[in-house]
Amino acid sequence: MWSSVKTVLVAMAVMLWPLAVLAQEFSVSERTVLVIDPARLFAETEFGRRVATEVEAEGAVLAAENRRIEAELTTEEKALTERRKTMAPDEFRAAADGFDRKVQQIRSEQEAKARALADAGENAQRRFLSVAQPVLETLMRESGAEVMLDRRFVLLRDPHVDVTEEAVRRIDEAIGDGREYLGTSVEPDEGTETQDPSDANGAGGGTE
Repeated sequence: MWSSVKTVLVAMAVMLWPLAVLAQEFSVSERTVLVIDPARLFAETEFGRRVATEVEAEGAVLAAENRRIEAELTTEEKALTERRKTMAPDEFRAAADGFDRKVQQIRSEQEAKARALADAGENAQRRFLSVAQPVLETLMRESGAEVMLDRRFVLLRDPHVDVTEEAVRRIDEAIGDGREYLGTSVEPDEGTETQDPSDANGAGGGTE
């Protein structure tokens, strides 16, 4: 009887051996691949939160400036419309054309500021990833991983291979809010100054 039992056990072992090999290979795969969410990595670190706060504050300043300029130009346009009654046609046309040029110039300057602010935010994110790279490399090395993937491009995954939360913790420990690496450079380029609407020739909008 023991001989029969032994035969059955040997047969089962042979049948289960490929499964054991597959399980071992899957375990190795888990250790060699990590997944991370770059957006969360930036948004949840002290560095990313500081940059987001600064960009939001600069955006609010720019929005307030745009509202002020719009109100001043509206007032100026109404004044020019009133003055039209006392102006010669050629004189009014020259004033209206000058005002239109000024409006276009101011619009271009404000749009340039908005683009500069957006670029500053994007540059901060790139700088963040550059500064965080050594931390991520250490995490990979300690995990025995050979590759770290952006979770946006992973169709299916085991939740345990997502190391975003651990990476956030380590990056905060390593660089804090990142002032040492980035300073407070998320401001629009100050090389372009917006013309004060009250400084331009003419007083109002391009009105026929």
